[in-house]
Amino acid sequence: MTQRLLSTGLLAAVLALSACADLNPTTQRTMTGAAGGALIGAAAGGTGGFIWDRHVQSQERAFQQGVAAGRGSAVQ
Repeated sequence: MTQRLLSTGLLAAVLALSACADLNPTTQRTMTGAAGGALIGAAAGGTGGFIWDRHVQSQERAFQQGVAAGRGSAVQ
């Protein structure tokens, strides 16, 4: 599955680059800027998602520790 996805992505990149061969410089720069923006956006989104996941995991651990502490100090 990963190999097929990689092959498809590579083919799409080659076709996209070959389509840019006969464009004027302004259009090429515009497309380069758009691609760069997409990569920056993807990196920012991935980083934000990772940080949010760590935050939620930390909350879950704290909750579970509180539950365990509450059960350990139950009335005997």
